[in-house]
Amino acid sequence: MTSLAVQDTLFRGRQTLRCPGGTVLDLSRPQVMGILNVTPDSFFAGSRLEGETDVLQRAEQMLQAGAAILDLGAYSSRPGAEDISPDEELRRLLPAVQAIRKRFPEVFLSVDTFRARVAEEAVQAGANMINDIGGGLLDEAMFATVARLRVPYVLMHMRGTPQTMTQLTHYDEDLVLSVTRYFRDRLTALRALWPAADVVLDPGIGFAKTPQQGYELLKRLPELRAVLDLPLLVGLSRKTLVWKPLGLTPDAALPGTIALNTLAVLGGARLVRVHDVAEAAQTIRLIENTLSS
Repeated sequence: MTSLAVQDTLFRGRQTLRCPGGTVLDLSRPQVMGILNVTPDSFFAGSRLEGETDVLQRAEQMLQAGAAILDLGAYSSRPGAEDISPDEELRRLLPAVQAIRKRFPEVFLSVDTFRARVAEEAVQAGANMINDIGGGLLDEAMFATVARLRVPYVLMHMRGTPQTMTQLTHYDEDLVLSVTRYFRDRLTALRALWPAADVVLDPGIGFAKTPQQGYELLKRLPELRAVLDLPLLVGLSRKTLVWKPLGLTPDAALPGTIALNTLAVLGGARLVRVHDVAEAAQTIRLIENTLSS
């Protein structure tokens, strides 16, 4: 791909996410989503937070470092993670949502959940957006809930559940074709309920994908962007495809994460979901400086 083609992919038109109350996020340039986990078992130990003080300190650090969105999760979706109840997810989640909204009233706050009830209560508590790993398939009430709440929605590609997805990595057809068909089907279902839905698409790297399939998705992001013409989110921070081929651990995977996030942004991602916000924000600035020079 030539530099002109890359620049066209990155800066094609103005795109925004609109929330009730007038909050607008501009995606005309790539932005950073910072990961906040109020779970005891997330795959990267450095992301686990305990208590309101930890949550608020990390949120402040991420916002100061350049995060445009904070993504708060209370259910670990790592492969084979324990399945917790909706009540337990809400017990972990809602105090953090309320604390962040109180301390940072202007923050764009996403909640990482596949459950409609959790999504609704989180939005009532102050969340702006729903990040759903299940694409509306793990809870059949999710699309109707999002349509009623009128909040931006991240629709991710996955097969099975976090407990079964590692056994579902075989695709009978071309991977990008399969992902594209999934997105078109799910978008049709959502927009039947809310035609003007604000949607971000996440190809689900690491979710029912081998590391090699993750690399293929990264390489072919421009195809997804061209066919679907919606903002793309890429979440690969410290995942297996970063550290395992190098014989490392998630703790040592920051340099590799930076490298692959660079490819994601050059491929057209408008959001990168990361544990390390400052490094991602610097990466985006340097890419923009290079392309505009």
